[in-house]
Amino acid sequence: MKITYLGTAAAEGIPAMFCNCPTCQAAKKLGGRELRSRSQIIIDNTLGVDFPPDAFYHALRFGVDLSAIGHLLVTHSHMDHFYAHDFILRGYKYSYNHTSPVLHIYGNEQVQAVFDECTRREMRSDVKDKITVSAIKPFEPYTVGAYTVTAFPAVHSVQEQAFLFLIEREGKGYLHLYDTGMPPMEIFEYLQKEGKKVQLVSLDCTFVDTPPPHSNRHMGVQENLQVMHLLKSYGVADGNTKFVITHFSHNSAPFTERLSEIERQYGFIAAYDGLEIEI
Repeated sequence: MKITYLGTAAAEGIPAMFCNCPTCQAAKKLGGRELRSRSQIIIDNTLGVDFPPDAFYHALRFGVDLSAIGHLLVTHSHMDHFYAHDFILRGYKYSYNHTSPVLHIYGNEQVQAVFDECTRREMRSDVKDKITVSAIKPFEPYTVGAYTVTAFPAVHSVQEQAFLFLIEREGKGYLHLYDTGMPPMEIFEYLQKEGKKVQLVSLDCTFVDTPPPHSNRHMGVQENLQVMHLLKSYGVADGNTKFVITHFSHNSAPFTERLSEIERQYGFIAAYDGLEIEI
């Protein structure tokens, strides 16, 4: 599997859209990898995880064929992870010759509701006919194209049950742990019981190494270390598993120099927009 990190920031992006704090001013001046768009990944160019407002920008910057995404997993309905308005453009006079004629979207019930709400005014029936939205449940494996996907409950929102994902294909496992505080222990127990092995883990690192207290809706380096330890102690990960930190907030000043030190100290890989990893 090839995992491409198209965007690596939290909801506000870096620099944040309306912000003139020192971090955002410095990011504008430095440019390059210090600029971070909202979080999105694509696997093997066909399976997407989340669809932020920056998806169009990602397509331009990285040459992504968004029409090739035949299956889209959505962690939750918050705007920075699911910008449903754009799907009215998947057909009619707006787009032709799609690589994947049909798009299948998977998420919780709020994802389904947000899709209906955001597309109600402008969605044409001939476009909607080629998009399906399915509500999935945690701890139930689903066949999603060429992949087996299992959703797990995230610790993120009281309004909806956000999801984490285990994505498997041909003996390879990828664990997507975005927009969550410390994952529930039942997830580690399930992974161990089912004999799951992962070669790559993406970790919400919204707070980087800023000192606590933190909101329990996201993680930082200290929580990431706990997750790494638990996955290894439960036999799900090993010394060859790659642990990637991502989903950074501008409030944590995630500049490359600072993240490089965290990489050296703890063995993480710090994601940047455009990072590709194969497992």
